[in-house]
Amino acid sequence: MFKNLQNKTVLVTGGAGFIGSNLCEELLFNGIKTVCLDNFSTGKKENITAFLDNKLFTLIKGDIRKVEDCHKACENVDYVLHQAALGSVPRSINDPITTNDVNVSGFLNMLVAARDAKVKRFVYAASSSTYGDHEALPKVEDVIGKPLSPYAITKYVNELYADIFQKTYGLDTIGLRYFNVFGRRQDPNGAYAAVIPLFVKQFIKNESPIINGDGSYSRDFTYIDNVVQMNILAITTTNEEALNTVYNVAYGDRTTLLELTTLLKKHLSNYDKSIDDVDIKHRENRVGDIPHSLASVEKAKQLLKYNPKFNIDEGIKEAIKWYWKNL
Repeated sequence: MFKNLQNKTVLVTGGAGFIGSNLCEELLFNGIKTVCLDNFSTGKKENITAFLDNKLFTLIKGDIRKVEDCHKACENVDYVLHQAALGSVPRSINDPITTNDVNVSGFLNMLVAARDAKVKRFVYAASSSTYGDHEALPKVEDVIGKPLSPYAITKYVNELYADIFQKTYGLDTIGLRYFNVFGRRQDPNGAYAAVIPLFVKQFIKNESPIINGDGSYSRDFTYIDNVVQMNILAITTTNEEALNTVYNVAYGDRTTLLELTTLLKKHLSNYDKSIDDVDIKHRENRVGDIPHSLASVEKAKQLLKYNPKFNIDEGIKEAIKWYWKNL
């Protein structure tokens, strides 16, 4: 996959974040010159500390809400992996203005900067939240519903802007609709921590995780290495038919929250048997949550040769191995 990137430069926005830092690591491991743009609002310096002395790595501290920072980051860049965003449905409900500023205005700034720098391809993090109230499963890329949160609206607007920039300015784009990504470096702390790292932290402390609802809601949990593979495929594909569209990024299977807690207990009890005895608690469902999520990944397999290696069980095992060492 990486032969097409030799002597090229890849910009990773949000490169100090969970997904972004894993992308930086993969690119650097394969000898690719990598630029990281991050304002460290949610990204962490420790995620990229190991890269700072690498001669192929450049860190730019900047904010995608400032177009001048975007232009600086895009200088002499061949490809962009745009990960910078404010995630979390609840955060967007509590503060829709900031979410819009980062996810829409910041996204537009990056598109403009990439266009002006004549970037070859702009690959961006889209979201499964775009499917909104459309209930059919599995989710296929060309059928969506109405968004259920401010966050979902921002991510759908990203897709619309990307489409217009290709048609108007000729900037090739690919949108990747992430489905509940988890794995190493995902932050378990803070008000908007994702469910898997949060539950892992609570189990390790022998605290009871709290499930929203009765635990029957299901998600297509997607291990980070599958997501990294998809990003690299998106910037290296030579298939013209694969460009200027969106793809689901998932494993293609769903797990209920109750099943998830059972899996977490199974793997964590290998480190501490007392975790088997931790109870699960419940509370009301959250506003804006989609009941069920399951992706079709056939389009990605066909056009990008996507081949996800980690199912939920294998991914959980790897993630817990990392958390046990680092929490």
